[in-house]
Amino acid sequence: MPSVIAADDELTRRAFAAYFRSGGTQQPTKSSGVVDRDGKRYVVLNSARGVLAVYRVRNDGMLRRMRRWPADLAG
Repeated sequence: MPSVIAADDELTRRAFAAYFRSGGTQQPTKSSGVVDRDGKRYVVLNSARGVLAVYRVRNDGMLRRMRRWPADLAG
């Protein structure tokens, strides 16, 4: 099981880096992380005010930032 946690931590770290490279200024909280919905994986970056960014994990492991994300990820 540690490999799944390590992989999730790596995806979250990569999403943090992508967020700041794209000009993000707010600090994501520790509640940010990988979420599975309907057979798809997402990395959700949260702040105290709400969702900062959502990245879809593609089949090849690459992250793609979403402009609009599923509503249940914002909760």
